[in-house]
Amino acid sequence: MRKEDAIFGLCMRAGCLVSGEEFTLSAVRSGKAKLVVVASDASGQTKKKFRDKCGSYGTELIEYGCMSDLGHALGKEKRAVLAVTEEGFAKKIREMISSLQM
Repeated sequence: MRKEDAIFGLCMRAGCLVSGEEFTLSAVRSGKAKLVVVASDASGQTKKKFRDKCGSYGTELIEYGCMSDLGHALGKEKRAVLAVTEEGFAKKIREMISSLQM
């Protein structure tokens, strides 16, 4: 696990993250999702579903890591998608990912 992935585990332990397609969709629909992260190696259908849903609800979506890394950061099996439900964590994750992409 990369050290920058540790924030996902911290966010989950704080109760500010949901993972898996159904939980993430529910968070987007309810307006609780502040940021949705989809794995780079998620299926095209999954990426499209969340692009469309996040676009409809005005939720930011970013692509990051692979399913194995996201799952490992959460202490779970592979995860294709997750939602951050607290703005402070969402802001930190945005900053972290944009600094890696520079």
